Amino acid sequence: MLSSDPALIAALRADLSAAPFTVERTAAVLGPVAAGALAREQVLPAERATRDNPDPAAVLIRLFTLGDPVDRATVDAALPALGGAGALALGLVRDAGDALIATCDLRPYGDQEHAWWLASDLSELATRAPLSEDHVLGVGGASTTLASWTPRPRVGRALDLGTGCGVQALHLSTHAEHIVATDISDRALSYVRFNAALNGQEWDIRHGSMLEPVAGERFSLIVSNPPFVITPRDHGMPTYEYRDGGQQGDAVVADLVTRLGEHLEPGGIAQILGNWEIVGAAPWQDRVGAWARAAGVDVWVVQREIQDPAQYAETWARDGGHQSGTTDFNQMYAAWLDDFAARDVTGIGFGIITMHRPESDREPFVDLLDARGPVAAPMGPAVLAGIQARVWLAEHDDDAILDTSWSAAADVTVAQHFRAGSSDPEVIEVAQGGGLGYRESLDTASAAYLSVADGDLTARAALAAISGLLELDQDELVEAMLPRLRRWIAAAILR
Repeated sequence: MLSSDPALIAALRADLSAAPFTVERTAAVLGPVAAGALAREQVLPAERATRDNPDPAAVLIRLFTLGDPVDRATVDAALPALGGAGALALGLVRDAGDALIATCDLRPYGDQEHAWWLASDLSELATRAPLSEDHVLGVGGASTTLASWTPRPRVGRALDLGTGCGVQALHLSTHAEHIVATDISDRALSYVRFNAALNGQEWDIRHGSMLEPVAGERFSLIVSNPPFVITPRDHGMPTYEYRDGGQQGDAVVADLVTRLGEHLEPGGIAQILGNWEIVGAAPWQDRVGAWARAAGVDVWVVQREIQDPAQYAETWARDGGHQSGTTDFNQMYAAWLDDFAARDVTGIGFGIITMHRPESDREPFVDLLDARGPVAAPMGPAVLAGIQARVWLAEHDDDAILDTSWSAAADVTVAQHFRAGSSDPEVIEVAQGGGLGYRESLDTASAAYLSVADGDLTARAALAAISGLLELDQDELVEAMLPRLRRWIAAAILR
């Protein structure tokens, strides 16, 4: 467990700032080749790039990222205010004779506007061994996905449910007045306290499982990267705290979706990640839609990936640091395949679930999308706009849509595709440059509507003019266009 001694933390912060130990500086020290190799979990180029380099950032990379022993004098020079003795007192390193070896991973982290430092357990790259079951994960693909997709309005109270090392709480600190961070792992909470102190934050840090620590409380924003990994039970599998919620199948995510709405203030938003099982030939929307309809609040789900059972087993057997072909790997692989076969699971979906508590007494909406292509980064602004658009649609009827003057969004383009030698387009397509990258084939009438959607004419007036121009029945055109207009408003094609 790390110490949060204020004087030592202040000394460490001063040293990291002076180094400077930043995302930009570490990238410069490593260079693109070594940085790229490290991202692929290959350490040799990074070791070569930092070996015998006295630059403080290079020393800190060797010590805290690569897990290499570093002699005391070199550590003292890289951390002049804290020193090796202070690092020992904080629990950041352990004694190894004339050298010091890191007990944790400590690295710079940030977004476009903010710079932080994050401590977590050393990865298997540094330890050269499989992870322990109480491993506290640092920044990974899931945490960066959640950070990117989280909308960021100014809020009063925010909850980071299953905080891990505190990645999401750091992001929340940029736009939330009060942050509650919870986790079932005492080891994780030790890192959270340390990271909060190191980054000058004061969070309400609570121990407990899932929603138990916040019983009866509501928040304006909830984020969660829960332990959603589907793990076979009773197969002797390692139960990693950061990914295994201890329930059968996808029950962790199902429980969270059906219960989380109770903890949202009116107008509040929850953003979570999850896996779900696809059973037999049934579409994924059947299973996830049942959870959404039971939630009692608005639910918008975007499925980003589907893996077959073998792909899923391979991904998560490797995740703990086990190598393909070893006895442990093969036993876990077989356990996953048996577990999925027992429930006729043919695929596993991954995606982002956005929830919103209506402010008015209306029927909640459910929207289930499959969008596996490239998306905007960050996606948070598009998610917030998407929720606002769907709320508007839920609160307005067809006449309101038709009597509104819509404008095509600035990132919307319409393309016409011609066969060689033809003067008429074979395909007309609308494409969105940002957001979810929405695309749809158009007919002549819908393409004509987008060409005049500049905020001057109401949809009703524009469709009346188009029906006359194309010699179409106006009522039939309006009836055909209304579902398309609803899709376009939800997708931010129209604003």
